[in-house]
Parts: sequence; C-alpha cells; structure tokens
Amino acid sequence: MPGMTTGDRLRGGIFGLLVGDALGVPYEFHPATQIPATDEIEMVPPAGFARAHAGIAPGTWSDDGAQALVLLESLLRVGHLDVDDVGRGLVAWDDEGRYAVDRHVFDIGIQTGIAIRSLRAGVPAASSGPTDSRANGNGSLMRVLPLALWHRGSDADLAADAMAQSAVTHGHLRSQVCCVLYCLLARRLLQGMPPAQAWPAARAAFDEVYPAGSPEHDELVTHVFPDGAAYEIRGGGYVVESMRAAVALLLADDPLDYERVVKAAIALGEDTDTTACIAGGLAGIVAGEGGIPLRWRTALRGRDLVEPLADALVSWRGSA
Repeated sequence: MPGMTTGDRLRGGIFGLLVGDALGVPYEFHPATQIPATDEIEMVPPAGFARAHAGIAPGTWSDDGAQALVLLESLLRVGHLDVDDVGRGLVAWDDEGRYAVDRHVFDIGIQTGIAIRSLRAGVPAASSGPTDSRANGNGSLMRVLPLALWHRGSDADLAADAMAQSAVTHGHLRSQVCCVLYCLLARRLLQGMPPAQAWPAARAAFDEVYPAGSPEHDELVTHVFPDGAAYEIRGGGYVVESMRAAVALLLADDPLDYERVVKAAIALGEDTDTTACIAGGLAGIVAGEGGIPLRWRTALRGRDLVEPLADALVSWRGSA
C-alpha cells in the first residue's frame, strides 16, 4: 500500500498472526465441509456451530500466538537468537502460561510437547526437537514470523537462525526448510514487494543460500514444493500443507485483502487457527495493521501483552 511505513508492516505482521490465530480457534478440528459460509466466519461463530475449545473466550490466541511472542520477547531482550533462552521461554509458556492470554494454555502440538519434556529433562535446545520424518507438524512454522520481522542480518544469517529456532521443537530438515522459505518470503514482503514478486524472489534467495545439490535444496524440491508436481491445498497440521496453503492464499488474493485471506484459510478446515496464523502473518505485513479489520483488532484479547513487544520491535527496526 502506498505510503505504508516499515512500522505499519511490522505491526501488521504481529497482529496479523495473532488475529488469524484467534479467529481460527473456534473452527479448529472441523473438516472444510463443516466450516460456516465465508461471510459467517467471525470471532464468534454462528449460532449452533459446535465450537472447538468452547470454554475459551472469543478473541483469544492459542499456542501459535503465545509461542510467537515468546520468540519475539527473547529476540528483543537478548539481541540475538539464543535457542536455549527460547527453550526456557517455551517451558515457561507450558508451565506458567507465559504470553498466553489469562496465562491459560489450552492447546499444544504433539512434537512441541515432546520437545518441552526433553527441555525439562536437560536436553540442550539445539537438539530437543524430534528429528523423525513423521515429526513434521507445523509448530515451528507457526511461531517463526517474529524472527523475520526482527532480523537485520543477511539472508544466509536469517536462514541459519530460522533453522535453529525450528530445531528447538521440530528438528527434521523439512520443518527447518519451511521456516527458512517462510522467513525469506516475509522479509521481501516487509521490504514492500507485492506477493507476486516476493514469492519468486524468496525462492531465488533460498536457491542462493542453498544451491542445487544441497540437502536443503533437495528437501525443498522433493517434499515441499516439488518441481512440476500438482498438489492439493489443505488446512492440515503437516508443515508442508501449512506452507503451501499460506503461499497459495497469499498469491490468490490480488489485490490482497487481509480479511479474505484469513477467512479462506479457515475455510480449508482442520488446523484452522494455525493455517490462519501462518497466512495471516504474511497478509498482515502486506496490508499493514490498518488493513486488519478494526472489529477483529478490537476483539483481540491480551493486547497488553502484545503492545510493548510491538513497540519495541518497531523501535528496533525503525519505523520509516
């Protein structure tokens, strides 16, 4: 959007992921066929809809948003990515509700739960995430956006940090590769590139950091975005599905409208909060904070937790 500052985009990314997460919470676990019509997708679902997490107040983000804020707070306080500090923050989230609204933790992924138990047992954060190929849920992808928004280093440095933050809970190369590509895409959106330009630019940057023949490149073109292969866009909890959905939804909406993107993410069903969080963070960068509907920003709970971090992030990066 013309005249949008970096600060607008930074805040749009943070609030975009949190609003998307909170909007998707009531619809989680439902197949696409059971999701209400698009114009009925709101923080409060239509009457008669069987809400997931029925005891959670509308406008509450889940584990996705809380873990993203844990990561952001660590980056701002420490000044660099310290995976052990991030690991301690995730344990504190699980034990004490750090950055959870009302300090109430009501959702946790399987691989993240395993990793947190390992962290409690003294396993270093760099190796606490499961590495099995079946342990590729979307838990590290859903929280990684603050890294891209905060980072001032090279693409290679950003990629290395994206890999490292993933390994705390998701150590398989596939999850790490998705986090890298997502961060490279977010960086280009933050620079003001429209999605149609940012996506090929992010792919090119990935290829520069990880050339053909490298394990990372092979993982990308074999399992994440296979060259020339068709695939279905789904809202499942598999990291590859989440990555593909976020990119597809971003590119399909031209000119981009935040509300359409997150509602389309929720319409995919299944892991609705996380799909809307991952896609919503990117859409929020493009739309800016003001492009996120005011009714949703107003309904978002826990703003007292977010505002100091958002302000510090803008100060860190500069608002011009």
